[in-house]
Amino acid sequence: MTNSAHSDETWDYTLYVPHDTRAAAIARATLRAVLTLHDLPDLIDRAELLATELLSNALRHTDGPASMRLWWSHGKLRIGVWDTDPTPPHLREAADEETGEETGRGLQLVTLCSDDWGWYGLGEEFFGFKGKYVWCDLTGEGPLATTVPRYLTSA
Repeated sequence: MTNSAHSDETWDYTLYVPHDTRAAAIARATLRAVLTLHDLPDLIDRAELLATELLSNALRHTDGPASMRLWWSHGKLRIGVWDTDPTPPHLREAADEETGEETGRGLQLVTLCSDDWGWYGLGEEFFGFKGKYVWCDLTGEGPLATTVPRYLTSA
C-alpha cells in the first residue's frame, strides 16, 4: 500500500530521451530512483513495467525523440510518454494463435496493470512536433489482485 503520508504531495519529473535502444533502461532506472526517493516502493514494479511498455511503443513506432513524465498528485502516479507520431495507440484484441505474432500486446498489459489509461493527440505547437501523449495511472491499490486471476483462469 502506498504511504498515505505522501498522498497530499504533488511532484513532477520529465525525462527527455533520444531515439535510442537504451532509453527504456535509463527510464526504468530514473523511475526507480524517483519512486524510491519519494518513499513509494510499492509502485515500483508496476510502474517500471508500464513505463517500459509505453516508452518502447513510442520508440518502436517513431524515428524521433520521446519523453517520459512522472506526475504524483492526490495519491496517484501518472506515467505519461510523448512521442512524435500522431497515430492513435491501438489496443489489440487477445493474441491470435494462428498468426503467432510476438508483438502488439503492450497496451493489453497497460490495461490490465494500470488503474486507468488514455491518450491525446498534440498539435505542432508542442516543441514544434506533432505527436501524442499516452498515459496511465497507478495508485497503491492496483487492479492486479482482482483482474489477473480472472484472466489467467479463463480459457
